[in-house]
Order: sequence, then C-alpha cells, then structure tokens
Amino acid sequence: MSDTHHLHWGAEALWQRLSPLLPGLSVEMVARIDSTNTQLLERARRAGAHDEAASAQTHGRRSGDTQPCLLVAEAQTRGRGRQGKPWYSTPGASLTFSLSLPLEPPDWAGLSLAVGVAVADALDPLEPGQAPRIGLKWPNDLLLLEGDGPGRKLGGILIETVPVGRRRMAVIGIGLNIQPQALKDLSWGYACLQEFRPEIDAPAALALVAEPLVRTLVEFERTGFAPLHPAYARRDALLGRPVFTNFAEVPEGVAEGIDADGALLLQVGGTRQRLSSGEVISVRLAPEGGGAAPGPEAPAC
Repeated sequence: MSDTHHLHWGAEALWQRLSPLLPGLSVEMVARIDSTNTQLLERARRAGAHDEAASAQTHGRRSGDTQPCLLVAEAQTRGRGRQGKPWYSTPGASLTFSLSLPLEPPDWAGLSLAVGVAVADALDPLEPGQAPRIGLKWPNDLLLLEGDGPGRKLGGILIETVPVGRRRMAVIGIGLNIQPQALKDLSWGYACLQEFRPEIDAPAALALVAEPLVRTLVEFERTGFAPLHPAYARRDALLGRPVFTNFAEVPEGVAEGIDADGALLLQVGGTRQRLSSGEVISVRLAPEGGGAAPGPEAPAC
C-alpha cells in the first residue's frame, strides 16, 4: 500500500475495502509510469518465466508476482488502447489504473462489457426508468450521452491476459476523463466526469469504481456475462444505429444490441449477424449516424 504526494488517493482505505474480496491484493500509486497495463503484464510474465514471485523491484514496488494488484498512475508516458492506439492522460485531469488478478471464468466472452457495466453503474447509478448519462459502446468504451446523439468519449477499457503456469492472469486497464482537456481530432469527441459531477476528482472517482469493479469481476468468474446482459442493454449506445466494422465479412449494418454472450448483433440485408470482440477490433458509426474515421483515444491504461 502506498500513496504519492501529488494527490491523496487513500490507498490504505482502498486496500481495507478490497482485500477481503481479493486476498493478497496490493494497492499501489505512482506519480509517473509508461503504462499500468504494461507494468502488470511484465510482472505476470516474469512470474510465469521463473515460476515464483520475484524479489526485484519495479518503481519501488512488487515485481514478478501473481497476486492481485491495483496499480494507479497519475501520468502515463506510453498509455495505449486497443490496436496500440495512443491514449492520452493528464495528471489530475484523468484517472488511469489497471487491476491484475488471476481469473478462471466459465467463458471469457463479455469481460470488457462486464467491466463497463460496473464502472458506469458506479458513476451513474440508475433508478427504475431513469435514462442513463453514461452509455456503453461495444466492446470497450464509455460515453457521455446527450439527447439523441451518439455521445462523447468519457473513458475506455483495455483487457489483456497472459498465462502464468496453469493459471491465466487478467490485466484490466481503465481510463476515465475527469476534468476538461484540450484534445482534438478524437473520433468520438471528448467528455469528462465533471460535466455532470462537478465535485468529483480522480481519487474520488477511483473510490467510487474500485469496489464495484472487483465485486463484478468476482461474480463474472462465477457466472460469466449473462446476468449483466440487461444492465448493459440499458446503456447500449449503439442500439439502432448504423455502424461500420473492420470485419471484412460484415463491414456494416445496423446495431441490434448484444446477446447474452456479449456478441454484437447487426442487422445486415434482412439477416442478423453475430460478431464477437475477438473478430472485430473496431466499430464506428456510419456517416448517417454522425460518426467519423477512428482517431486517437482519450483516456489511458
């Protein structure tokens, strides 16, 4: 457990809340790092290579072990998203963290969607019948919704896994925009939490999402994505919109939601096509839906 002196993250309080759910958890905060996902993946790979917890230190903290770890960075120099796109963050204006843990779910499908539901519900709890402010763009983005528009990008999720012995470690990176930033040429625009929660800062946002995220992952390992399907459907930002994909066999269609396994359903020429996140790397709105060509990403992992 550790805190940087730049922001008060409350690492001790987080650890006390999370460690009963994830025994062996460490909670670590650093002022600057290349990428929280990269660091945790390297630790897991070292553990797999040496088949034991290494004693070396990375940024003064644990290195090469397979115990759960929540790693938070105020700034990242090489944050990245899917397809290796750069993800931008600014100290104080962004929340960027990764959580590593061993997982053995019945099916890995839908993991990024489950994470999105956990984060969105924590930041934007809904009463019955209430319209969401935070929408989810399949398979890994959070959007700030505005009227009938597609929304602007509020955050992103990057999930990577690595085998360690007989187990597989999941590294779940999350980036959230907290304060306004002068970023341009973003394919989904830019949004931040302070637009609808002006009192929030990065440590407060982390305190809100950390425990729901961990509880969701523990439950996902037991039951998979299916129980979260209705919660995702309430926030589905693509539903009913024409979209393009980078999947050659189904390059475009109209989004018809997702199924209980987390696959995207597209209406294409009178037939319904089912696309998994393993097949499709990117989805964007067709021009009639107000979309644009993909550009740099906003938050970082």
